[in-house]
Amino acid sequence: MTEKPWLPTILSVMAGYVDTSGFLALHGLFTAHVTGNFVTIGAALVSGTSGIVAKLLALPVFCLFVIGARLLHYQLVDHGQPVVRSLLAIKLVLLVLAMALAIRCGPFPQGDSWAATLTGMTLVGAMAIQNALHRVHLASAPPSTLMTGTTTQIMLDVADRMRGVPDEQRAPIDARLRRMSVAVMAFAVGCAAGALLYAVGGMWCFAVPPLLAVAALWRHADAAAPATSK
Repeated sequence: MTEKPWLPTILSVMAGYVDTSGFLALHGLFTAHVTGNFVTIGAALVSGTSGIVAKLLALPVFCLFVIGARLLHYQLVDHGQPVVRSLLAIKLVLLVLAMALAIRCGPFPQGDSWAATLTGMTLVGAMAIQNALHRVHLASAPPSTLMTGTTTQIMLDVADRMRGVPDEQRAPIDARLRRMSVAVMAFAVGCAAGALLYAVGGMWCFAVPPLLAVAALWRHADAAAPATSK
């Protein structure tokens, strides 16, 4: 697959934005980093806050969407259809649906209401597709949702450069540092934008992810790719 440096960056911004705005609007639900919901389930049980049902559902829903994306991948390849473009389009549809639910039914005073849960699971599904797509088709790029491992590698590379490395290792390390630093900064920008626009616009903040999804589709279509990974 031809490298598309802007596509992973857009996806990183989207992940940070959706995770933060979803966390704020849906009573602490992580929609992109779903394993973080194990922590918030414990906190909700102790503090008595709502949203436990959605947090319990997040991981199995995430897993089902990843499995579905993988099986669809095989079907698309078998029929000679574009894979990445199709998955990005499905993610766009899910984000538009989540936006409509949030604007129509939100704000959500109870995290366990059917509207809040359905909105949250729709966002979880969209981000599951993004995770699967990134893992398979953008494997050379830093992850767009999990920043802990990326940050760890950045710090290891910084330590290596401070100590000094052989000349032949310097260029690969510097290139990896640049890629990973962009991913972390893009995710942070998305987080900040999600928090700010939620504070300013409430449920209307969910109008932004579909726009980012359109940008991702446009960026992908702007670069040539083999038929099996279009």
